Amino acid sequence: MTTGLLALAAVLLLAFLRVPLAFALLTVSIVGIGIDLGFDTALTMTSMTVSEAVFSYELAVVPLFILMGNILSRTGIASDLFRAANAYFGHIRGGLALSTMVTCSGFSAVCGSSLATAATMSKVAYPSMKKYGYSDSLASASIAAGGTLGILIPPSIILMIYGILTQTNIGHLFIAGVIPGLMGLAFYMLAIYVIARVSPAHAPRGEKAGLDEKISSLKGVWPFCLLFLLIIGGIYAGIFTATEAAGMGAGFALIISLFQRRMSRSDFKHIFLESAFTSVMLYSVLFGAMLFAKLISFSGLAEGVLEFVEQMGLTPYQTIFAVLLVFLLLGCVMDSLAIILICVPLFTPMIVANGFDLIWFGIIVVVATEIALITPPIGMNVFVLKSTLPEVSFKAIFKGLLPFIGVDVIRLIILVAFPPITLWLVHLMK
Repeated sequence: MTTGLLALAAVLLLAFLRVPLAFALLTVSIVGIGIDLGFDTALTMTSMTVSEAVFSYELAVVPLFILMGNILSRTGIASDLFRAANAYFGHIRGGLALSTMVTCSGFSAVCGSSLATAATMSKVAYPSMKKYGYSDSLASASIAAGGTLGILIPPSIILMIYGILTQTNIGHLFIAGVIPGLMGLAFYMLAIYVIARVSPAHAPRGEKAGLDEKISSLKGVWPFCLLFLLIIGGIYAGIFTATEAAGMGAGFALIISLFQRRMSRSDFKHIFLESAFTSVMLYSVLFGAMLFAKLISFSGLAEGVLEFVEQMGLTPYQTIFAVLLVFLLLGCVMDSLAIILICVPLFTPMIVANGFDLIWFGIIVVVATEIALITPPIGMNVFVLKSTLPEVSFKAIFKGLLPFIGVDVIRLIILVAFPPITLWLVHLMK
């Protein structure tokens, strides 16, 4: 157990020092297993873990969904979705910010990445909001908060990784994320509406679109609708698995972009190279996480934490709130992916022992990490936004994010208090 505690402390320290997470997890895991079981065993386990992961059918879902998101982002299909949302919402006060939220939810539904959603929407939506006089705080905060929907509305890379770490059905996780994701969209839109009513100067009205413009704008929405129905509808109906859905989604996204003549040779090369680089990066992190999970198991740390909690006499829900508090505090200083990879193997035995559903726990963990993406001092979505919008200050972004963080906390409390909200669609599917 001492080895497990020292390994956990070492990984957290290296993460705080900004050592690449893959190197931190792999190095600490090899050294920890080497100390406990011998370095020959550690190296053998490392090669076996990497080999199993590379040839894993379930892990193929990751690069395929990354490829699909990159195709949609590179070919400008996201701009069509924003144009359609703006045609219907742009004329009301705060309408452009509402359009941004709708676009973020649609784009994240087929992208699966919060950072990619925030980066794309900063180029698509921010210029329009500034054109009509939106304040920097509301314009930037709407994009940063909307980007967090990317890790919950399926398909979600974070949910895939959680499913791999906990051996939970990824298709069921995707279905469970639908209602909480739509709740997040509704709560964010409510926050924008209240801001626009209380402080009209932050959110002026845009131009009203005519009926012809509204109808013509819908022509750009069909790729998103088709891909979402294909992926979620196929999984829900039991037609194919999450991995097969990823393959179908990537294939149809490629066909759509070629059919619309939006992809040049240079785009094609860039998309596949970027997808390959991102996939290798995520696979490297996953190798380290899977090896670290084995170290936690061998060291007995997870069992020790469970025994400690039992000795404290905490009720199951007190345990859940303590775990979520750890996620929220770490979220202020660490990347959400790092939190998931480090903490999920540690807390999963405790959650199972208290009788909680791992699908439900996965959703509330992802909601907690969503909040982490936009909380100071290190909100990854904020840093992505700052890199694409250097003229906007960190102070303005974080100030604008306060209402969104508030409604996110309310949503988290509701989902914890009422698990059937999360699990209803899953039970219906079964």
